[in-house]
Amino acid sequence: MAALLPIQAQAIELCGKKAQGEILKGYATGASKILFNNQEYMVSPSGNFLIAFGRDAQKEQKLTAVSDKNGKQDYNFTITPTKWDIQNIKGVPQKKVTPSEKDQKEITRERSDLKKALAHKTDKNYWEKGFILPVEGRISGKFGGQRIMNGKKMNPHQGLDIAAPEGTPVKAASNGIVRMSGGNYFYTGNTIVIDHGHELYTIYAHLKSADVKVGDYVKQGQIIGKVGKTGRVTGAHLHWGATLNGTRFLPTSLLHMNNADFCFNL
Repeated sequence: MAALLPIQAQAIELCGKKAQGEILKGYATGASKILFNNQEYMVSPSGNFLIAFGRDAQKEQKLTAVSDKNGKQDYNFTITPTKWDIQNIKGVPQKKVTPSEKDQKEITRERSDLKKALAHKTDKNYWEKGFILPVEGRISGKFGGQRIMNGKKMNPHQGLDIAAPEGTPVKAASNGIVRMSGGNYFYTGNTIVIDHGHELYTIYAHLKSADVKVGDYVKQGQIIGKVGKTGRVTGAHLHWGATLNGTRFLPTSLLHMNNADFCFNL
Protein backbone atom coordinates (compact mmCIF):
# COMPACT_ATOMS: atom_id res chain seq x y z
CA MET A 1 0.00 0.00 0.00
CA ALA A 2 1.44 3.37 -1.03
CA ALA A 3 2.21 5.83 1.76
CA LEU A 4 -0.03 8.87 2.10
CA LEU A 5 1.71 12.02 0.95
CA PRO A 6 1.03 15.51 2.31
CA ILE A 7 -1.78 17.27 0.47
CA GLN A 8 -1.65 20.89 -0.54
CA ALA A 9 -2.31 22.93 2.60
CA GLN A 10 -5.83 24.31 2.79
CA ALA A 11 -7.81 25.94 5.55
CA ILE A 12 -10.04 23.84 7.76
CA GLU A 13 -13.01 25.65 9.26
CA LEU A 14 -13.99 24.90 12.84
CA CYS A 15 -17.09 26.21 14.61
CA GLY A 16 -17.38 26.29 18.39
CA LYS A 17 -15.26 27.17 21.40
CA LYS A 18 -11.63 26.00 21.55
CA ALA A 19 -11.71 24.97 25.21
CA GLN A 20 -11.76 21.95 27.49
CA GLY A 21 -15.16 20.24 27.55
CA GLU A 22 -16.37 21.63 24.21
CA ILE A 23 -17.34 20.18 20.81
CA LEU A 24 -16.40 21.69 17.45
CA LYS A 25 -17.98 21.20 14.05
CA GLY A 26 -15.42 21.21 11.26
CA TYR A 27 -15.42 21.47 7.49
CA ALA A 28 -12.63 19.99 5.37
CA THR A 29 -12.90 20.02 1.58
CA GLY A 30 -12.10 16.63 0.06
CA ALA A 31 -11.28 14.88 3.35
CA SER A 32 -12.40 11.27 3.72
CA LYS A 33 -11.66 11.06 7.46
CA ILE A 34 -10.20 13.03 10.34
CA LEU A 35 -7.58 11.72 12.77
CA PHE A 36 -7.67 13.33 16.20
CA ASN A 37 -6.20 12.13 19.52
CA ASN A 38 -5.22 8.83 17.89
CA GLN A 39 -8.82 8.15 16.87
CA GLU A 40 -10.61 8.22 13.53
CA TYR A 41 -13.57 10.57 13.05
CA MET A 42 -16.11 10.30 10.24
CA VAL A 43 -16.66 13.00 7.61
CA SER A 44 -20.11 13.54 6.10
CA PRO A 45 -20.65 13.70 2.30
CA SER A 46 -20.80 17.49 2.64
CA GLY A 47 -17.34 17.60 4.26
CA ASN A 48 -18.53 18.20 7.84
CA PHE A 49 -17.05 16.45 10.88
CA LEU A 50 -16.98 16.71 14.66
CA ILE A 51 -14.24 16.69 17.30
CA ALA A 52 -14.56 17.11 21.06
CA PHE A 53 -12.27 18.03 23.94
CA GLY A 54 -12.60 16.17 27.22
CA ARG A 55 -12.67 17.79 30.64
CA ASP A 56 -8.90 17.39 31.06
CA ALA A 57 -7.81 17.79 27.43
CA GLN A 58 -4.24 18.98 26.84
CA LYS A 59 -3.56 22.53 25.69
CA GLU A 60 -1.72 21.50 22.51
CA GLN A 61 -3.84 19.70 19.93
CA LYS A 62 -3.20 18.17 16.50
CA LEU A 63 -5.74 17.28 13.85
CA THR A 64 -4.99 15.37 10.65
CA ALA A 65 -7.20 15.57 7.56
CA VAL A 66 -6.90 12.47 5.33
CA SER A 67 -7.85 12.34 1.66
CA ASP A 68 -7.96 8.97 -0.11
CA LYS A 69 -6.89 10.74 -3.28
CA ASN A 70 -4.38 13.35 -2.16
CA GLY A 71 -2.86 12.23 1.15
CA LYS A 72 -2.92 13.96 4.52
CA GLN A 73 -2.31 17.30 6.19
CA ASP A 74 -1.60 18.06 9.87
CA TYR A 75 -3.01 21.08 11.70
CA ASN A 76 -1.75 22.20 15.12
CA PHE A 77 -3.68 24.49 17.44
CA THR A 78 -4.18 25.26 21.13
CA ILE A 79 -7.22 25.24 23.38
CA THR A 80 -7.91 27.15 26.57
CA PRO A 81 -8.42 25.60 30.02
CA THR A 82 -11.82 25.70 31.68
CA LYS A 83 -12.32 26.46 35.36
CA TRP A 84 -14.45 23.68 36.82
CA ASP A 85 -16.84 24.07 39.75
CA ILE A 86 -16.75 22.23 43.04
CA GLN A 87 -20.22 21.13 44.11
CA ASN A 88 -20.92 19.97 47.65
CA ILE A 89 -24.10 17.87 47.61
CA LYS A 90 -25.76 16.75 50.82
CA GLY A 91 -28.83 14.63 51.45
CA VAL A 92 -28.03 11.86 48.96
CA PRO A 93 -29.26 8.46 50.21
CA GLN A 94 -26.13 6.88 51.67
CA LYS A 95 -26.69 3.60 49.82
CA LYS A 96 -26.28 5.57 46.59
CA VAL A 97 -22.90 6.90 47.79
CA THR A 98 -21.49 3.64 49.15
CA PRO A 99 -23.15 0.83 47.14
CA SER A 100 -23.67 -2.62 48.66
CA GLU A 101 -22.47 -5.84 47.05
CA LYS A 102 -25.97 -6.33 45.61
CA ASP A 103 -25.93 -2.79 44.26
CA GLN A 104 -22.57 -3.46 42.59
CA LYS A 105 -24.25 -6.09 40.42
CA GLU A 106 -26.79 -3.49 39.32
CA ILE A 107 -23.99 -1.02 38.60
CA THR A 108 -22.27 -3.66 36.43
CA ARG A 109 -25.53 -4.12 34.49
CA GLU A 110 -25.84 -0.36 34.04
CA ARG A 111 -22.30 0.08 32.77
CA SER A 112 -22.61 -2.91 30.43
CA ASP A 113 -25.87 -1.64 28.91
CA LEU A 114 -24.48 1.87 28.44
CA LYS A 115 -21.29 0.55 26.83
CA LYS A 116 -23.37 -1.47 24.40
CA ALA A 117 -25.59 1.51 23.59
CA LEU A 118 -22.55 3.68 22.82
CA ALA A 119 -20.84 1.07 20.63
CA HIS A 120 -22.69 1.77 17.37
CA LYS A 121 -20.75 3.28 14.46
CA THR A 122 -23.57 4.85 12.45
CA ASP A 123 -22.40 6.72 9.35
CA LYS A 124 -25.62 8.75 9.22
CA ASN A 125 -25.16 12.46 9.81
CA TYR A 126 -28.36 13.19 11.75
CA TRP A 127 -26.37 15.64 13.91
CA GLU A 128 -26.16 18.13 11.04
CA LYS A 129 -29.76 19.08 11.93
CA GLY A 130 -28.42 20.98 14.94
CA PHE A 131 -29.53 20.76 18.58
CA ILE A 132 -32.03 22.26 21.03
CA LEU A 133 -32.34 22.10 24.81
CA PRO A 134 -34.32 19.01 25.81
CA VAL A 135 -36.03 20.82 28.68
CA GLU A 136 -36.11 24.33 30.16
CA GLY A 137 -35.19 24.83 33.79
CA ARG A 138 -32.66 25.93 36.39
CA ILE A 139 -29.13 24.55 35.96
CA SER A 140 -28.55 22.62 39.18
CA GLY A 141 -25.33 20.85 38.21
CA LYS A 142 -22.67 21.75 35.65
CA PHE A 143 -20.57 19.48 33.45
CA GLY A 144 -17.05 18.82 34.71
CA GLY A 145 -17.64 19.96 38.26
CA GLN A 146 -15.94 18.09 41.07
CA ARG A 147 -18.70 16.56 43.19
CA ILE A 148 -18.59 15.88 46.93
CA MET A 149 -21.56 13.77 48.06
CA ASN A 150 -22.28 13.49 51.77
CA GLY A 151 -18.66 14.49 52.35
CA LYS A 152 -17.22 11.89 49.95
CA LYS A 153 -15.25 12.99 46.88
CA MET A 154 -16.77 11.54 43.70
CA ASN A 155 -15.84 11.53 40.02
CA PRO A 156 -16.36 14.78 38.07
CA HIS A 157 -19.89 15.33 36.78
CA GLN A 158 -20.30 14.07 33.20
CA GLY A 159 -23.40 16.00 32.17
CA LEU A 160 -25.61 19.02 32.78
CA ASP A 161 -28.39 18.87 35.38
CA ILE A 162 -31.55 20.82 34.55
CA ALA A 163 -34.03 21.08 37.44
CA ALA A 164 -37.68 20.90 36.40
CA PRO A 165 -40.93 19.63 37.96
CA GLU A 166 -41.43 15.89 37.90
CA GLY A 167 -43.43 14.93 34.82
CA THR A 168 -42.14 17.78 32.64
CA PRO A 169 -41.87 16.55 29.02
CA VAL A 170 -38.34 15.89 27.75
CA LYS A 171 -37.59 16.49 24.05
CA ALA A 172 -35.08 14.85 21.75
CA ALA A 173 -32.28 17.39 21.27
CA SER A 174 -31.88 16.36 17.62
CA ASN A 175 -32.76 13.62 15.14
CA GLY A 176 -31.41 10.14 15.80
CA ILE A 177 -31.88 6.48 16.70
CA VAL A 178 -32.75 5.35 20.25
CA ARG A 179 -30.05 2.97 21.54
CA MET A 180 -31.16 2.72 25.20
CA SER A 181 -34.52 3.30 26.87
CA GLY A 182 -35.60 2.65 30.46
CA GLY A 183 -33.60 0.36 32.73
CA ASN A 184 -34.22 2.11 36.07
CA TYR A 185 -30.47 1.95 36.71
CA PHE A 186 -28.69 2.44 40.05
CA TYR A 187 -27.06 5.75 39.18
CA THR A 188 -28.97 7.15 36.20
CA GLY A 189 -32.43 5.68 36.79
CA ASN A 190 -34.56 5.49 33.67
CA THR A 191 -32.25 6.51 30.85
CA ILE A 192 -32.48 7.21 27.12
CA VAL A 193 -29.52 7.30 24.74
CA ILE A 194 -29.93 8.75 21.24
CA ASP A 195 -27.43 8.04 18.46
CA HIS A 196 -27.03 11.08 16.19
CA GLY A 197 -24.51 9.42 13.88
CA HIS A 198 -20.72 9.68 13.60
CA GLU A 199 -20.44 8.27 17.18
CA LEU A 200 -22.20 11.30 18.68
CA TYR A 201 -24.74 10.47 21.39
CA THR A 202 -26.91 12.41 23.82
CA ILE A 203 -27.97 10.92 27.17
CA TYR A 204 -31.15 11.69 29.15
CA ALA A 205 -31.15 10.33 32.72
CA HIS A 206 -33.25 10.16 35.93
CA LEU A 207 -36.47 10.04 33.88
CA LYS A 208 -39.83 9.30 35.44
CA SER A 209 -40.68 7.49 32.22
CA ALA A 210 -38.91 6.63 28.98
CA ASP A 211 -41.56 6.81 26.25
CA VAL A 212 -39.61 5.53 23.24
CA LYS A 213 -38.23 2.10 22.32
CA VAL A 214 -34.76 0.95 21.33
CA GLY A 215 -34.46 1.22 17.55
CA ASP A 216 -36.99 4.07 17.23
CA TYR A 217 -36.07 6.96 14.96
CA VAL A 218 -36.87 10.22 16.75
CA LYS A 219 -37.02 13.77 15.44
CA GLN A 220 -35.76 16.94 17.07
CA GLY A 221 -38.35 18.24 19.54
CA GLN A 222 -40.21 14.93 19.81
CA ILE A 223 -41.28 14.05 23.37
CA ILE A 224 -39.21 11.04 24.47
CA GLY A 225 -39.91 10.92 28.21
CA LYS A 226 -40.66 12.86 31.39
CA VAL A 227 -38.44 14.47 34.02
CA GLY A 228 -38.15 12.29 37.11
CA LYS A 229 -36.08 11.52 40.17
CA THR A 230 -34.99 7.94 39.56
CA GLY A 231 -31.46 6.72 40.27
CA ARG A 232 -29.03 8.75 42.41
CA VAL A 233 -30.76 12.09 42.89
CA THR A 234 -31.86 14.54 45.57
CA GLY A 235 -34.76 15.92 43.53
CA ALA A 236 -36.45 15.94 40.15
CA HIS A 237 -34.20 16.96 37.27
CA LEU A 238 -32.91 15.91 33.88
CA HIS A 239 -29.29 14.87 33.57
CA TRP A 240 -28.37 15.71 29.97
CA GLY A 241 -25.11 14.21 28.76
CA ALA A 242 -23.22 14.05 25.48
CA THR A 243 -20.36 11.94 24.16
CA LEU A 244 -18.42 11.84 20.89
CA ASN A 245 -16.23 8.86 20.05
CA GLY A 246 -15.93 8.09 23.77
CA THR A 247 -15.20 11.68 24.84
CA ARG A 248 -17.68 13.26 27.27
CA PHE A 249 -18.24 16.99 26.81
CA LEU A 250 -20.53 19.87 27.79
CA PRO A 251 -23.83 19.17 25.99
CA THR A 252 -24.82 22.84 25.65
CA SER A 253 -21.84 23.33 23.31
CA LEU A 254 -23.96 21.44 20.75
CA LEU A 255 -26.27 24.45 20.61
CA HIS A 256 -23.58 26.71 19.09
CA MET A 257 -21.92 24.54 16.46
CA ASN A 258 -24.10 25.84 13.61
CA ASN A 259 -23.58 29.48 14.62
CA ALA A 260 -21.24 31.20 12.14
CA ASP A 261 -20.24 33.72 14.83
CA PHE A 262 -18.23 30.94 16.52
CA CYS A 263 -16.27 29.87 13.40
CA PHE A 264 -12.54 30.21 12.65
CA ASN A 265 -9.95 28.73 10.28
CA LEU A 266 -6.86 26.63 11.00
